[in-house]
Amino acid sequence: MRTKRHDFPGAHGHPLAARLDAPDGEPRAYALYAHCFTCGKDVLAARRIAQELTEHGIAVLRFDFTGIGASGGDFADTNFSTNVDDLLVAADYLRTHFTAPQLLIGHSLGGTAMLAAAEHLPEAKAVVTIASPGHPAFATTTFSEHLERIAEEGEAHVELAGRPFRIRQQFVDDAGTHSLRDKIAGLRKALLVMHAPGDDTVPLSHAMEIFVPAKHPKSFVSLDDADHLLTRREDAAYVAKVIAAWSRRYLDR
Repeated sequence: MRTKRHDFPGAHGHPLAARLDAPDGEPRAYALYAHCFTCGKDVLAARRIAQELTEHGIAVLRFDFTGIGASGGDFADTNFSTNVDDLLVAADYLRTHFTAPQLLIGHSLGGTAMLAAAEHLPEAKAVVTIASPGHPAFATTTFSEHLERIAEEGEAHVELAGRPFRIRQQFVDDAGTHSLRDKIAGLRKALLVMHAPGDDTVPLSHAMEIFVPAKHPKSFVSLDDADHLLTRREDAAYVAKVIAAWSRRYLDR
């Protein structure tokens, strides 16, 4: 695997930090990867999945959303809509400098954002969600005890995954404006929904919110006892192997 850093302007002008993981030879396809809520492109699951996919000839662009990791901007100014905008910019970067992504992969809220972005990416043939919420408003449940204060004061400092973040009311308002059911029903791309029945962060019912309205071809794969973040190496490797095998019939080559 060859990994190279790339930087490009985000949808709202801030620099986005990305890594392109590529196989040693010519890639047979390019994938765009969206990380989980507040995680970043370098989280273990993202790295391991990208590495495994390169062994199957698929190049993977993974990047930090605005305000996360090495990307610029203030997280407090971002929301679900800006994440979708960043995804479209990242896809355009691939389209301009390499090849437009045929495979879209999103983990947790990143998968939800990928579902929202997919209709604007005509070259994409297949979409994969991993432990994703069926609607973006679910993200606010991770800081539900702060919602009243956010409403009263306009913002609050909350701890997510052991790190402090500033959440503003605009994030909450924006998340509530999105409904994905019609977008999923009109996806017109192959869909793979992956979710662990015992996921204690995003309940399995959310996988059904994504899977049921989708049209065929669609597939569901249970991740057995994997945790939400796929912290075990074998779980991330399994996810990548399934994605590689499943997507082969939908990619151009």
